Order: sequence, then structure tokens, then C-alpha cells
Amino acid sequence: MGEELSWGGHFLLCPPDHFAVAYEINPWMSTEVPVDLERAQVQWHGLAVALEQAGATVEVLPAHPSVPDLVFTANAGIVSGPAFVPSRFRHPERRPETVLDIAWFEASGFEVLRLPGRVVHEGAGDALPFGGSLISASGARSDAAAHRELSRLLGVEVTSVELVDPRYYHLDLTFCPLDSTRALVWPGAWSAASCAAMAALVPEPLVLEADEAARFVANSVVVGRTVLMPTCPPRVGRQLEDWGFTPVELDVSEFLKAGGGCRCLTLALDVVL
Repeated sequence: MGEELSWGGHFLLCPPDHFAVAYEINPWMSTEVPVDLERAQVQWHGLAVALEQAGATVEVLPAHPSVPDLVFTANAGIVSGPAFVPSRFRHPERRPETVLDIAWFEASGFEVLRLPGRVVHEGAGDALPFGGSLISASGARSDAAAHRELSRLLGVEVTSVELVDPRYYHLDLTFCPLDSTRALVWPGAWSAASCAAMAALVPEPLVLEADEAARFVANSVVVGRTVLMPTCPPRVGRQLEDWGFTPVELDVSEFLKAGGGCRCLTLALDVVL
């Protein structure tokens, strides 16, 4: 059995007070599919309670009416100890979030380290620590050039993953670290070279099937041995339990309308790279 993750006990969330599918910037979004805001509130509170019941602490970033996707805090940036690297978003619809994210982190005592130039990277949605490395994706939403800059800013080795399926526009739709040796993975969204690199890095992968990946199974949050999941197919649940994990299924269906699940709605504040 691998060692528990050293992070995942302290999270930043943002309530869905102004959440909506107001534009279309990924294949899952359709402005013709309305969000039930009351239901979204119930689902978000359910996630916050589940995190706390699993042993994590939760902090809250206030919502803002002009940025409906602020609720997806995983995209705020990357945390490493006292440092915070804010995202630089690909799409102009999301760029106003950055000012709000930076303000919260500065007020909370973090040192803000900015990406240089115009390099684009969308935070922890495209960067997760595993095996002594920061796994970071490039593709629809983040630039490969950002990986070198993140390595320089944070003093960490970066393993690059190229996303080649537009449906899986962020790393956290394809990869979820479970402990020091295991992870949920969906290689079907990665380039051949990336598949080889990740196969060498993850000793015990739980390789998802195509239908499981499309149900956002990899977009899960791990707190110790508890795995909070948008859905848990029986095959995946049995393997997780065999490995000593407790899967907990949470209804986040309103957020899936915007292409985000449990992981997208959280940002770990206790990562030290």
C-alpha cells in the first residue's frame, strides 16, 4: 500500500451564487442547457460537508456576479507552501477571475509569483503533484512553455503531459493521484509519448475505461483514504476498496453541465512541491 498523499487536507471552495453556463469554452458546455442554481447550491454544500467529514478543512472564496466559473477554484492557480502562481487563462471570459484570486491569496498571506510574458496556464486543473514531480498538461488550455516557467518559479521537476482529446481539456479530467504509488488515469486523452512517460511514473494505475472517463471519474478529490467522486462505477469502486480506499459518490450534476466535477470545484491549499 502506498503512503497517503501529503496534501488534500485543506481546500479552497467558492460558492455557486452566480454560477451559470453563460458561454461555451469546452465541449461539455451548452448555453441551451440551463443550470438549476438552487440544486447547484445543495450539491456544492454537499461537497463542502463531505470534505469536512473526511477530515479536511474548507475555506471560502467569495463569489462574484461577473465570473460564473469562479466556482471552479482548481483553476485559480498553483499552490506550493507559501507561494501561489495565479493562472493566466486562455479564454477572455475567465480572465477577470485572476484579480479576485490574487486578492484572496494576498490577503491570506501567500507570496504571489506570476508567470512571465503571455504564457498561458490554468492552474491546478492542469497541474497535480505525484511521485516527486509536478505533472502538468498542455493542450487546449495550457501552453507547454508554461512547464519550464513553473519549474523555475517553484523549484520543482515538471513532467509534461500532452492532452490530445478536446473533451479532456484539463489534466484533472484524466488523472487523479490516490496515494504515493496509485492514481486514476485515462491515457486515451494523452499523446503516445505522454502515455509512456506516465506509465513509467505511476507504479499502480487504475486505468479507466472510455465510458468511465466520460463520466468524470478521474475528476475526484482524495482526502486521506476517502475518494470523493462525481460517480463511482462498480469496477472502479471494487478496486478502490481492495486498495483500502473508501469511495464516496457525490451528485455534482449541475456543475458537470459546465465541464467540471469534484476536483474542479476544489483547490488544495496544503500542497508543498
